[in-house]
Amino acid sequence: MPLEVIYQDQWLCAISKPCGIMVHRSSIGTDRQFVLQRLRDQLGQRVWPVHRLDRATSGVLMFALDRDTAKWLGRAFMTRQVGKCYLAVVRGWTDQAGEIDHPLARQRRAEKQPAVTRYRLRARCELPIPVGGHETARYSLVEAMPETGRRHQIRRHFKHIAHHLIGDTTYGDGRHNRLFRQHLACHRMLLHASRLELDHPRTTGRLRLETPPDGEFARLARDLFDWPVEGQEGKIAMAPAIDSLPEP
Repeated sequence: MPLEVIYQDQWLCAISKPCGIMVHRSSIGTDRQFVLQRLRDQLGQRVWPVHRLDRATSGVLMFALDRDTAKWLGRAFMTRQVGKCYLAVVRGWTDQAGEIDHPLARQRRAEKQPAVTRYRLRARCELPIPVGGHETARYSLVEAMPETGRRHQIRRHFKHIAHHLIGDTTYGDGRHNRLFRQHLACHRMLLHASRLELDHPRTTGRLRLETPPDGEFARLARDLFDWPVEGQEGKIAMAPAIDSLPEP
């Protein structure tokens, strides 16, 4: 099945990444298929990754179609010029909005680096299923906006505030993951990169790329949270006419 292309021009391509597939080859992974390889074969040309999503995360993923654009986009991500928004389902009822300011280290003994994630509540639900000594199970659908790009930042930050992501087998809560598997037939991590917003690298305008969750995530968002995935915002990809080439 071909990858779903959200937006493409002569300089870049954005796709809706499925969950369960790595972006590119890893020295520790055993995967045989990667988004990079599939998109290259699908487009019939070389592509350059400019950011990444975890294997278990779905959503907007961008590639450059030439080396200069790759450098420009890579710099934009590194210098926090890209707005990122994720949808996530977490255990418990979160506050209406908040900011998680908690430094993170890439490895256990490495120096911690600043890490900030803002979030806002979109919907709540309560299920009549006992879990963890409670008679019911509460969950929140949140939008998470990471202001930094540390490894597994959203997953680790929500663990830090005891609102673990559902389906996260590394940082999550096994009791709630099991509830979703056994009672709701959910076998994925509920984290979806719903939006990227940035200056177009070759024009004077702003590029906004969106894709709603599908599959299990869409079903649960609708059934548990009454979240209108199909009519939420649709897929939006806007780039103005070419005007000038920014400095590399």
